[in-house]
Amino acid sequence: MAVLLKRLLHTWRPPAALGRPLGRREASLGTHAGAAVRVRFAPSPTGFLHLGGLRTALYNYIFAKKHRGSFILRLEDTDQTRLVPGAAENIEDMLEWAGIPPDESPRRGGPAGPYLQSQRLALYAQATEALLKSGAAYPCFCSPQRLELLKREAIRNHQTPRYDNRCRSLSEAQVAQKLAKDPKPAIRFHLEGEAPAFQDLVYGWNRHEVASVEGDPVILKSDGFPTYHLACVVDDHHMGISHVLRGSEWLVSTSKHLLLYQALGWQPPRFAHLPLLLNRDGSKLSKRQGDIFLEHFAAAGFLPDALLDIITSCGSGFAENQMGRTLPELITQFDLTRLTCHSALLDLEKLPEFNRLHLRRLVSDETQRRQLVGKLQALVEEAFGSQLQDRHVLDAAYVERIILLRQGHICRLQDLVSPAHSYLWTRPAVGRAQLGAVSEKVDVIAKRVLG
Repeated sequence: MAVLLKRLLHTWRPPAALGRPLGRREASLGTHAGAAVRVRFAPSPTGFLHLGGLRTALYNYIFAKKHRGSFILRLEDTDQTRLVPGAAENIEDMLEWAGIPPDESPRRGGPAGPYLQSQRLALYAQATEALLKSGAAYPCFCSPQRLELLKREAIRNHQTPRYDNRCRSLSEAQVAQKLAKDPKPAIRFHLEGEAPAFQDLVYGWNRHEVASVEGDPVILKSDGFPTYHLACVVDDHHMGISHVLRGSEWLVSTSKHLLLYQALGWQPPRFAHLPLLLNRDGSKLSKRQGDIFLEHFAAAGFLPDALLDIITSCGSGFAENQMGRTLPELITQFDLTRLTCHSALLDLEKLPEFNRLHLRRLVSDETQRRQLVGKLQALVEEAFGSQLQDRHVLDAAYVERIILLRQGHICRLQDLVSPAHSYLWTRPAVGRAQLGAVSEKVDVIAKRVLG
């Protein structure tokens, strides 16, 4: 950031000095024919991976694998104040647990790294410098206090808060004067002209006239970190992303991103915005719901395939919705053109039945069944431990027989170590006091029966 700002006076020209509208390329609707498919899942490590994130990652993964492409994990950690310790590791761990590991990631590396945005600041500075040179960006010296006053005034007048573009009209001399007092301004992107129309692969043709409803957005903060709008454009370009599959909440921002692509002279990727995943009652999934995080389901004994199955069967993207699809089947049957704009309603009360179906499928496979035997042996040891009077109950043959006999009566392997199934592993322990009480009751009953 410091180097960029030192060159600011030498590179930046106020838009008025250009004497003409900013020259921007007409946005293309897609990638070159025959280009390799490269998609990315780009969560922010401000929390652990949850069902909504898993669904976005899954659609990216199966789309990439269907087209023999690459699935990339990029962590958007530019908001350093909101990072959650362990979240970055959890996201990658849970993708691997779910069976959809990235081909390139912070952990695995790859040719387009680094895959942490906080390690790519030089790329954002280069893009910002190019925008400053062309007049498509400008420094903003407005204080947080002034911006807050603008926001309050808009709310008081029942208007949508927006920046008034005050610093857009500063002259070169005014910028020099302000830089002497404030050497670390934010950098804003000059929104102007008609936003390009684009064909979203799910929502069809769209155009959002962002310049008429928004103020010029900050693209580089005073601390040298980019905002989402600049970072995602720069990273998708340098990582060679061919298709952006992301949540529909970003649909309105796409016109803004296309304006950035035009200003930088870059080819944009194809866009496909995914409808939201909602609760059964239509409410939003919330991170405050502890049971939507993947580690909760993993600890509770739910199978990855059951989760992948339920989050795809409640939505669209397939010729027909059905239970029991495996990951290879999801890949072969997925059709992006079948995605609809309707939100997907997730009924987690059905998850045990999905899990039962996938558990029985594993039991029917000899190799998978052997793995289940090992897992159940560990669960029995953990649940009962010293209570095991007969260690023979841990024999593989016995454990396998239990799984085969009880498979239709359980939803999770953990069910077999619940109190209701403890008789399978331990003998009832009856103390002297209990025996005495039983004997007394037997005597009473015998006297009444025998008269």
